[in-house]
Amino acid sequence: MRTSEELLINVTPHETRVAVLENGVLQEVHVERQRRRGLVGNIYKGRVCRVLPGMQAAFVEVGLARTAFLHASDIMQEGDEEGRSNDNISALLHEGQEVLVQVVKDPLGTKGARLTTFISLAARYLVFMPGTVHVGVSQKIDGEGERARLKECVLRLAPEFEQGGYIVRTAADGCTEEAVRKDMAFLTKIWQAAKERAGQVAAGTLVHEDLPLVMRLMRDLDATDIEKVRIDSRETYQKVAKFAGKFIPELEPHTEHYSGERPIFDIYGVEDEIQKALERKVQLKSGGYLILDQTEAMTTIDVNTGAFVGHRNLEETIFKTNLEAAQAIARQLRLRNLGGIIIIDFIDMIDHEHRRQVLRALEKALERDHAKTQISEVSALGLVEMTRKRTRESLEHHLCEVCPTCNGRGTVKTPETVCYEIFREIMREARQFDANQLLVLASQEVVDRMIDEESTGVAELEAFIGKPIRFQVETLYNQEQYDVVPM
Repeated sequence: MRTSEELLINVTPHETRVAVLENGVLQEVHVERQRRRGLVGNIYKGRVCRVLPGMQAAFVEVGLARTAFLHASDIMQEGDEEGRSNDNISALLHEGQEVLVQVVKDPLGTKGARLTTFISLAARYLVFMPGTVHVGVSQKIDGEGERARLKECVLRLAPEFEQGGYIVRTAADGCTEEAVRKDMAFLTKIWQAAKERAGQVAAGTLVHEDLPLVMRLMRDLDATDIEKVRIDSRETYQKVAKFAGKFIPELEPHTEHYSGERPIFDIYGVEDEIQKALERKVQLKSGGYLILDQTEAMTTIDVNTGAFVGHRNLEETIFKTNLEAAQAIARQLRLRNLGGIIIIDFIDMIDHEHRRQVLRALEKALERDHAKTQISEVSALGLVEMTRKRTRESLEHHLCEVCPTCNGRGTVKTPETVCYEIFREIMREARQFDANQLLVLASQEVVDRMIDEESTGVAELEAFIGKPIRFQVETLYNQEQYDVVPM
């Protein structure tokens, strides 16, 4: 069945959001904020500030908040197209050296951006790689004849333009020689401008910035699948229509300005889906559910039958829940943009054929994912281990910050626990200071418990230390915060 895609674009002065819907269901959300635009694809003139032989890497100053990371395997050498990870980094770079680098991974958490010296510039049909001579064709283009035609076309036209290698993108399937020539001319122009600017500016300067989010997505998605592009900003619509008319003419008739009263994301239920994508629990239609936990090291996904009891037997119930979960997991990975190591704990299945079918269902559901994924077999513990390429922050990291109350633990101490901590602190303070009375400052929940359930304990403690204890509510304190003040 052919998948039809819709792009819904919501623009405000500070933020652009793009929702990718497939057959009416939200699959991806992309957010770009003016103050914090994505860096992947940007080219910088950098300066090496530190070489680390033990890590075979270097830190490079490119003008960002944190120094960026460049591994030996990502350094191009004269006449070398593959990179040599076993070469000594000290022989490749030295401190103070200026290098032209491109960002391949945005800064994530405490890590700086990841860099490469293998520069690549993308257009609609081609990716240009200066410094190489390789010509490749996307594996997703069907038919040996078409692949051979496109490769031959690129090889024939290449001598007219800047020397370098090319990769023919999936979108080039069926395109004309003239379209390929236009892409080559466009990419050559961009590369020459970047080289010229790099020769004029100081290290730590941006020399080429990739397209804004909306244009970038339109360039990278398969235009034959896109049925509609709806934009709620007239100014952005005009820019996008002009861009489409020049580079993706088949998409121009499908681009329209949305001028309705209701917000575009509200009409299509996108706002609600974004809120759900920030929650741990994902409800399945059958009554089962998923629990997703995102940590620094990995993401874990637990599958549960929940209220689903099935109609036949336990094994059949488990199998159906796992099949539904496989579809939901593939969607959640894209929607939340989860990357790195992912561990899935499907409900244990005895039947080997059921295991195979669930794994195949997961693989099939991930075929539409633009990020590269790798899936292992079911382990001895019944877990599925997989990886998903991470180039930008997850939706949660982009929209949320660590809870200041629990500091990311996901739990806080109960009022009861805090009360007993306060009792111990009162004992320490009473022995240390010669005070007439003690004042306890704490949250409303803790003070309420002290003067209610723990009132007997407070009275016994007052008698033991021979001093009165007063309580005062501090509205700005969280449940774990308190102070014991000698008066």
